[in-house]
Amino acid sequence: MNVGPISGASVGARRGGRKLAALALGVMLAVTACGGGPEQGSGSGDGKGKGKDSTAARSTQSEARVTIAPRDGAKSVETSGELKVTAARGKLTEVVVKNAKGEAVEGAISKDGASWTPSTHLAASTAYTVHAVAEDAEGRTTTQDSRFTTLTPKETFIGHFTPEDGSTVGVGMPFSLNFTRGITKPDDVEKAIRITTVPAVEVEGHWFGNDRLDFRPQTYWKAGTKVTVELNLDGVEGRDGVYGEQSKKVSFTIGRSQISVVDAKKHTMKVIRDGKVIKKIKVTTGAPGYETWNGKMVISEKLTVTRMNGETVGYGGEYDIKDVPHAMRLSTSGTFIHGNYWGGDAFGNRNASHGCVGLRDVKGGWDKKAPAAWFFDNSLIGDVVEVKNSDDAVIAPDNGLNGWNMSWEKWKA
Repeated sequence: MNVGPISGASVGARRGGRKLAALALGVMLAVTACGGGPEQGSGSGDGKGKGKDSTAARSTQSEARVTIAPRDGAKSVETSGELKVTAARGKLTEVVVKNAKGEAVEGAISKDGASWTPSTHLAASTAYTVHAVAEDAEGRTTTQDSRFTTLTPKETFIGHFTPEDGSTVGVGMPFSLNFTRGITKPDDVEKAIRITTVPAVEVEGHWFGNDRLDFRPQTYWKAGTKVTVELNLDGVEGRDGVYGEQSKKVSFTIGRSQISVVDAKKHTMKVIRDGKVIKKIKVTTGAPGYETWNGKMVISEKLTVTRMNGETVGYGGEYDIKDVPHAMRLSTSGTFIHGNYWGGDAFGNRNASHGCVGLRDVKGGWDKKAPAAWFFDNSLIGDVVEVKNSDDAVIAPDNGLNGWNMSWEKWKA
């Protein structure tokens, strides 16, 4: 009677054991399937193996961080003071900024590698791209790219300049700019003008008021010098809210040296070319009360014939000559060296003009052998006419292109 229950229990235990064994095998299979085995070649292995691989992956990522201002996609960005690239937990190794034409913006990375700033302003109404690379202490690099567009100004200015591009001029010719708006940020404007010369010579700018800027070397140019001026005024804020819109390269060449010296007391002029006197001409200068300025004056304009009216220079109706031949301007205020067909015997004998330097000529200027015609034909814009021994003051440096009457120390100041 006791045998049955005992046998029944043993069967149940065996059946239960088989179920537990099957369950254990299923768990083992599940673990093997999820974890993968060495024979599968997964490379992940156990949990410890996973940790090693995760660390290796993280070690390839640079800790350096790059920040570009202005932000990507920014519009109406100011042309100065806004662009800057910085690096944290690393150093900048490369920064390239270009406009839509692919032209690069000059700039420099700081010695510590923490920042990059442009060395010049940006152009207005222009799209720029920025590409920056930084490196962390382990030599791992990271890059950052950005794009932005500068503002479109509502008010602008330009500079009217002399001499003209491609011209050949005399040794006294400055490069002179007259701006269409008064400039209140002269340093920014002057910084945007680059002058290079061959052979090299120091050239400095000087402001006359707030709308004129002239450049010259310490002494007259050396004959044959080639001068190149880069006007990078586009985007320069010359005064609050007023931006330059000029980007132009101007080149000119200095011709032979010609300096003509007028002696108002002797009524003569010596024409000195390349250090040698090539001609002596009898002249007449300003009569008493109308004396000619003393000083160094640069020929700024040549007119085959012109009208001279006393009313335009404050002399009322004292004269009005409609056909003055071979006239060359020496000052803004109206001083010329010109042909004179009405002076009679004044040339070489007495001073009879209203302040100009007169040379004998004929009405209509047809006589090429006349002193005035010869001098006109043999003069360049930029040649120097120096007047001495006149009973008047030295001409003001800003009255015409006559900055040579200012010392180099004052010019640079």
